[in-house]
Amino acid sequence: MHNINNFLYSVAIVCSLGSSLAIAAEPASTRTPFTPYLLSPGDVLEISVWKEEGLQKEILIRPDGGISFPLVGELQAGGKTAPQVQQLVAAQIKRFIPDPVVTVSVLKVNSKIFVVGKVLRPGEFIITQYADVMQALAMAGGLNPYAKPNDIKILRRIAVKEPAMSAESGKEIAMNFEYDDVSKGKSLDQNIILQNGDVVVVP
Repeated sequence: MHNINNFLYSVAIVCSLGSSLAIAAEPASTRTPFTPYLLSPGDVLEISVWKEEGLQKEILIRPDGGISFPLVGELQAGGKTAPQVQQLVAAQIKRFIPDPVVTVSVLKVNSKIFVVGKVLRPGEFIITQYADVMQALAMAGGLNPYAKPNDIKILRRIAVKEPAMSAESGKEIAMNFEYDDVSKGKSLDQNIILQNGDVVVVP
């Protein structure tokens, strides 16, 4: 009986370890990804400095992408993430306040996206909060019966600094989106957060 108990105990340990290993080996594609949101004109930020009542402001990003904040002056927020703006503000504020604790939050998103092709309601959509590809397709009424769900593309224009030019020019990239996989909880890295100006193309 003692040997049987030892055997059962060993089996229990092996099963437990097997379950743990199975959890640890979960494919990365089954986890929800994080895609940083790039700020754009019309977004509203809340910027605050801890213990400094006069340094808490709600700020609208101007059409040129710029913002103004006390002790900092002008800085470019458009095209950056909230943490990047936070670092820029902190770097300027510390000239006046030692070890400042700066917080930058996005209160309102004001982005324009487009869904075109074989959806029920193609068109332009204004989003006031973060939206991913699946949410954009839902706003467009979903796919129509003739859509090719696994050939969807997201078109995005990104700023590229040309070596011979001081200004930035736009370069368009295309990202794949396989609806069937994402709707089944697979390839979730394709379900990106959309940026201002993104175009979802459903063939």
